[in-house]
Amino acid sequence: MGRCPSPCRGAGDSVVTGVRLINPELWAWGGFIAFVLLVLAIDLGVLNKKAHVVSIREALKFTVALAVMALCFNVLVYLSYEHRWLGFGGEVDRVDGVVNTGRVAAVKFITAYVIELSLSADNVFVIAMIFQYLRIPAQYQHRVLFWGIMGALVMRGVMILLGASLIARYHWILYLFGAFLVYTAIKMLTSKEGGESDVADSFVMKQIRRFFPITPTYHGQQFVVMVNAKRVLTPLAVALVLVETTDLIFAVDSIPAVFAITTDPFIVFTSNVFAILGLRSLYFALAGAIDKFRYLKVSLAAILGLVGIKMLVADLLKEYIGPSFNFWLLGVVALILALGVVASMLAAKRDGRMAED
Repeated sequence: MGRCPSPCRGAGDSVVTGVRLINPELWAWGGFIAFVLLVLAIDLGVLNKKAHVVSIREALKFTVALAVMALCFNVLVYLSYEHRWLGFGGEVDRVDGVVNTGRVAAVKFITAYVIELSLSADNVFVIAMIFQYLRIPAQYQHRVLFWGIMGALVMRGVMILLGASLIARYHWILYLFGAFLVYTAIKMLTSKEGGESDVADSFVMKQIRRFFPITPTYHGQQFVVMVNAKRVLTPLAVALVLVETTDLIFAVDSIPAVFAITTDPFIVFTSNVFAILGLRSLYFALAGAIDKFRYLKVSLAAILGLVGIKMLVADLLKEYIGPSFNFWLLGVVALILALGVVASMLAAKRDGRMAED
């Protein structure tokens, strides 16, 4: 076979030193996944090599560091979509019919990130109940959350790619997502607060007890141990399964919420990943003060409802507000979160005064 005298180009292909790439965006996906693996390796292999109790100060530092990384990455998103690096940018988003230029893509990324991070706060409440019910020692909680995050990243990636593929074929699914988010918001407002009894009586917990032997004692950081020549789960393994199941349930709500912002799979995936990476540190930062944020659940329900409505009436918003309505949505989401936190702090302060009296 003959060789081309010059690099061969096909429709939609890019050429780098004579190598034909079917999809240049794969380089961006691969680079981002490598970055995530590096962050996780530093987290487990350097910062938390030995089991220890993660302090609030340490958790806050890691949370801030990840937030700064997300903002720096957003600059890269802006440049990539603005200058169309590796094929990014120039495409019309199916959600709002707006071309994802650099500015539009950057606003959508930060909006999706803030929404995902805020919805993760509700996940923290459930994880706290799981750890409390299983009496997981504080020094082992990081290990459970670390591997829980690893599993969550894989599950989210699969669900996002599946969701993006379905939306590309059936645009009406966006309206189904919107209706589901509104329903979830109403259900969140009307449901009663759960407790340890919910963990004990959950379907997953019953199935674990039914099919797997569980040792009542801890064996360091091990998930599985040998007892009488049989493999037995430790309470850490039970906690890991429950955490993974919890994230899967919450992903059913959070991923449609991001698809209300954009159908661009790269923005959806990267914003989700940054939020999930911050879940572990967010837990250690908030776990000791969960009871003080009594109105946070109301704020999260309001955000879900708002995003669901936005998905249902995106065309009207574009017509009356303009193509920058995602920027206004970001401001409203931030305001709702701030109101929930401030109201919770004021209520806690008032309760403290009443207790003193």
